[in-house]
Amino acid sequence: MENVIIKQVVNEKDLIKFIKFPMELYRNNPNYVPPLINEEKNIWKKEENPALSYSDAKQFLAYKNNKIVGRIAVIINHKEENELGIKKVRFGWLDFIDDKAVSKALIDEAIKFARAHQISKIEGPMGFTNLDKAGMLTMGFDKLATMIGLYNYEYYTKHLEDLGLVKEKEWVEFELQFPDRLPEKIEKFSSLIAQKYKLKTLKFNNKKEILPYVEPMFKLLDETYKHLSTYTPISDEQIKTYKEKYFGFIDKDYITCVADENNQLVAFAITMPSYSKALQKAKGKLFPFAWWHFLQAGKKNDRANFYLIGIHPEYQRRGVTSIIFKAIQMNLKDKGIKFLETNPELEENKNVQVLWQDYNPVNHKRRRTYSLEINAQ
Repeated sequence: MENVIIKQVVNEKDLIKFIKFPMELYRNNPNYVPPLINEEKNIWKKEENPALSYSDAKQFLAYKNNKIVGRIAVIINHKEENELGIKKVRFGWLDFIDDKAVSKALIDEAIKFARAHQISKIEGPMGFTNLDKAGMLTMGFDKLATMIGLYNYEYYTKHLEDLGLVKEKEWVEFELQFPDRLPEKIEKFSSLIAQKYKLKTLKFNNKKEILPYVEPMFKLLDETYKHLSTYTPISDEQIKTYKEKYFGFIDKDYITCVADENNQLVAFAITMPSYSKALQKAKGKLFPFAWWHFLQAGKKNDRANFYLIGIHPEYQRRGVTSIIFKAIQMNLKDKGIKFLETNPELEENKNVQVLWQDYNPVNHKRRRTYSLEINAQ
C-alpha cells in the first residue's frame, strides 16, 4: 500500500493546488459552494490579511500515489493567546478523501506543529479569527452551503472521532420563511419599542452614507459577543481591511441600522442575497463571465443570508429585533426574498437564538469544532 506523503505549501503553485483540491473533491456534489480563488489566495498574504501579523500559519498537502488526496492549514493566533490566555493550534482548510490513513496523516501534522511550539491542544476546523469560517458540518449535508459556512462530506466527523478528537464547540443555523408582511402584533410591537426607547431606523440614500457606521458596527459586535468565552476582539486593522474590501460592495438595502436619540448605534444587521449558486457557476473565477451571475443574484433572488447582527447588551431582550425585522421586511419585500438563513451561532449563545423565536425558525444545519489534548513534549 502506498504511504501518505505530507508536503508543506511553499510557493504559489502549491497554494493554487491547496485552494483547488476541494473543488475537485466536491466536483459532483450539488451542495458544495466553491470560494473565489483570488479571495482564497489573499487569505495567505500579509498585506491582505491583518491576522497574519499576529499569527503563525502553515499549509500542507497530502499525496498518495502522486495524487493530492487531502489538505490542512495550521495556525497559532498569538493575539488570542495574549488577550484571552488561550494557547492552542487552530487547524482549518481540512479536506480529505474517504481514507483514514489520509485524515490521520493530516491530523498528525497538526499535532507535530503543536508539539514544535510546546502547545498541548489542537482545535478545528477554524480560521484565524471569529470572523472566519469555522465548524465541521454535522447536520444539513443535503442543504445548499452558504458562502459564509464550511461544507464537508458526512464521513469527515467519523474520521476525526476515530482519531480521538472530541466535540469542543457546537454551532446551530436556522432557516426562516420570509413573510410577505409582518404579523400585526409585531408591527405594533416594533412601533411601541421604538417609541419607548426613542429608537429610529437609519435611512441610507447611497453606499457612502453607510461607511461612517462601519467602525461602530464592529465595535457593537464586540459588545454583543464579548461575554462568549471564545470571542477575540476585532482589531482596528481588521476593521480597516473589511471596510475597504467589502462594505463598498454591499447593497444599502441589505443593511439595517438602529440608533438612539443621540444617533448612537444600538443595533444593526447585515443581510446579503445568497451568492451560493453564483459561486457555483463561477467555479472559482469572477472573470471573465461570472461577475454577471453575481450581479443577477443581487437583483433577482429568493434567498438571503444573515451575515452579521449586533445588538448592544443593554437592548437585548427588549424587542429591538422587531425593529430590525420590520426594516428588513420593508427593504426586501419587493426583491422577491422568500427565505432567510442565519449565520452559524454558538449553541450556548441563547441571546442571539432568541432573536428568531417569533419567526418560526427551523434548525436546518449544525456544525462543530473538534479538539484533542496532546502531550506537548
